[in-house]
Amino acid sequence: MATASHAQAARDGGNPFLRTVGWISTLAGWASAAMIVAAVAVTCQMIFVRFVLNQSTVWQTESVIYLMIAATLVGLPYVQRLRGHVNVDLIPLALKGGARRAMFYVTMGLSILIVAVMLFYAAEFWHLAFSRNWRSDTIWGVRLWIPYLSLIVGLGLLLLQLVADLVAVALGHDAPYGLED
Repeated sequence: MATASHAQAARDGGNPFLRTVGWISTLAGWASAAMIVAAVAVTCQMIFVRFVLNQSTVWQTESVIYLMIAATLVGLPYVQRLRGHVNVDLIPLALKGGARRAMFYVTMGLSILIVAVMLFYAAEFWHLAFSRNWRSDTIWGVRLWIPYLSLIVGLGLLLLQLVADLVAVALGHDAPYGLED
């Protein structure tokens, strides 16, 4: 049975770019996990304040929502790196050799294009929130550019991981869809 480190070495082939992107994606995964733990801790604190101390909460609900959204977005590159997304690989399994490779390049190219467009509009949206000093319509009134930054970070790192996956296959360090012929 191969360990996670062997699987990683098989994917990056020692290439510095692929190793760096893998390291960044792993770091993003740890950050995502930390945000989930923080959201759980804040939720527990909120329950204590509301039901034990019988006081109102101001920032907890909103912060948990932003933390969970950020955890989802920032965790995207790590999940992509591990091929953890739900997928249906019936067609790639049925295809062999050049056909599978061609399908990989088409689907990966389209994925990169779509994520790049989403990143462009996320950056534009973030800039609007930042330049116009948008705030949430709550008592806490958080500056919205802060939670919206997770859109740029998450999509940017996902784009980087998708490019790394494409490069890994192009250089022969990985097989299309992780499926050997």
